[in-house]
Amino acid sequence: MPERSSTLPDRLRADVQTLWDYHDLHHELRPTDVGIGLGSHDLGVAAHTAKLYQQGYFPKIVFTGANAPTTVERFPRGEAVHYREHALELGVPDNAILVEPTARNTGDNIERSRQLLEAQGIEPKPVTLISRPYQQRRAYATCKKLWPEVDVLCPSQPLPLDEYVESIGDVDRVITMLVGDTQRVSVYAQRGFSIPQDVPSQVERAFERLVASGYTARLLT
Repeated sequence: MPERSSTLPDRLRADVQTLWDYHDLHHELRPTDVGIGLGSHDLGVAAHTAKLYQQGYFPKIVFTGANAPTTVERFPRGEAVHYREHALELGVPDNAILVEPTARNTGDNIERSRQLLEAQGIEPKPVTLISRPYQQRRAYATCKKLWPEVDVLCPSQPLPLDEYVESIGDVDRVITMLVGDTQRVSVYAQRGFSIPQDVPSQVERAFERLVASGYTARLLT
């Protein structure tokens, strides 16, 4: 059964690391026209977006996200709203932030951020999508499907797996989300929501073993 702690069990380490490494695209940062922070339960997305803004990688931020069952208790006013508040606490000026508070999935995040930017007269060419570490690949594939004309980078907080698990404080949640995102890479491409991504056999086997171990709460039916 899934473990509820902040320590990754040794018996699962190799498989979890395999999925973790698969989702890391290792995109090299460079300046873009806008940074889009994708809403989730992870406030580290807002913190990393703020850091990249302060380092001069983009002049404007969009925080996007309403709520999901996994975030409504943590962010009762909505993911994007809480992200904005955190970025302000970290010193980002209010006039640098746009808020898109209605998106309920990654496709919505991208489409509605684009619409918000267009309404502001902003038509970015390169964009930076900031996400949870294990959402990078899905964010990239979704953006390339829905917004193919932009050059997209998909970074996350550069934390090793164990440090990320400790920062979230719940290894069950991290593994469950990793398993769910791995499934979505293939299923969403089949459904036309994203472009196809290669899934190496070792990733498929690691995914199957973690499903067999009970990490199924985020699987699509």
